[in-house]
Amino acid sequence: MNSKESTQLKKTLGPLMLWGLGVGYVISGMYFGWNLGLEKGGSLGLAVATFFIILMYLTFTFSYTELACSIPKAGGAFDYAVRALGKDWGFVGGMAQNIEFIFAPPAIAFAIGAYLNIFLPTVPVLVIAVIAYIIFTGINIYGVEAAASFELFVTIIALLGLLIFAGVALPKVEVSNLSQNALPNGWKGAFAALPFAIWFFLAIEGVANVAEETVNPQRNILIGFGSAILTLVILCILTFLSSVGIGGWEKVVFPEGGAIPSDSPLPLALAQTVGEGHWIHALITFIGLFGLIASFHGIILAAGRASFEFGRVGFAPKALGKVHSRFRTPVTALLVNMLIGIIALFSGKTGEIITIACFGALTLYIISMISLLQLRKNEPDLDRPFRVPLFPVAPLTALFIALISLVAITYYNPYLAAIYVAILLICYIYFKITYKEVPGDLH
Repeated sequence: MNSKESTQLKKTLGPLMLWGLGVGYVISGMYFGWNLGLEKGGSLGLAVATFFIILMYLTFTFSYTELACSIPKAGGAFDYAVRALGKDWGFVGGMAQNIEFIFAPPAIAFAIGAYLNIFLPTVPVLVIAVIAYIIFTGINIYGVEAAASFELFVTIIALLGLLIFAGVALPKVEVSNLSQNALPNGWKGAFAALPFAIWFFLAIEGVANVAEETVNPQRNILIGFGSAILTLVILCILTFLSSVGIGGWEKVVFPEGGAIPSDSPLPLALAQTVGEGHWIHALITFIGLFGLIASFHGIILAAGRASFEFGRVGFAPKALGKVHSRFRTPVTALLVNMLIGIIALFSGKTGEIITIACFGALTLYIISMISLLQLRKNEPDLDRPFRVPLFPVAPLTALFIALISLVAITYYNPYLAAIYVAILLICYIYFKITYKEVPGDLH
């Protein structure tokens, strides 16, 4: 294999696979994590936060699709920012993307461990989480087509699980339950709930990171991205109303008699209707595992591509930018990300890991929207197979909401913000010391 082949990915993905990846990256956010925002903001606080986050993701996703169709490269936000803003801002955008994609999986791995621990009580949660990392990293190393096919399979099962849950729960919903203690911490609670509203949709932008592995990316990315975000908005609204409307928000946050918030809102909601011993309760609990696996596996896939691109252009150790001679997948990047994720697992802090991932996501969204605006100005003749409707209103809307959200979560999480900035700063110093530009590397 020559040097060019050693850094080239294989094209195998079509629109259905992209839809499966887009929904799969995110769908675990419907099964766990979002309900932690109810503790912060109550039903009204989280609902208001979620409304603005939905608006942000709709405008962001279609704006990001323009970038992905115009510049179909594995680095996603990194490649767009380098082209529009230069290598320094490209580094910040790319590193934020890496932090988002590397820190999201450990939070999901915890939940996988907790779910399986119900069925395997003798096996510690942490052990299950580590084993999950090894298995799904291995699938990703084997090949992107196999990884995407598996992702589509588990995503469809997880989606069916949410539809079954909504079908059982909606007839029991009472509007009055949605207004019980709806704003326990005032409007400041809505701002504090923002990271958990973001968790409903976090990582959908990972679709752009498989652009190089997509057949006819200029057409198929639009179909995959657009259908995925619309599917997720519908699922988000259904899940929120079905869960909270049964008995009020506190019933899907705190287990009976427990003061520690639960990571399992859907089983808690069903327990109020069919009872814990009912087969539907057991079924949704089991299917919830597929939702977690879909996102865990999918984000590992996207993270591997983001880190791979960073290495391929020399912004990180070059070894990250090599593909396996047989499987044509970024094996080194996948293994390094796995090791970092396993280290994060040992912190035991699910909520904090989610928040750090949100810092990375919001930074990525801000830099990406600025990149889009700058590219429209600097490169008006760039081939754009898809142009975002309502330009520049759409990207400016996404940019504004992302900025407000970043300020809000920084205010409510100053310690985690400091950790996030420290990671960025240390990596940036490494980049400035070690990077040696090679003509053609960034294009």
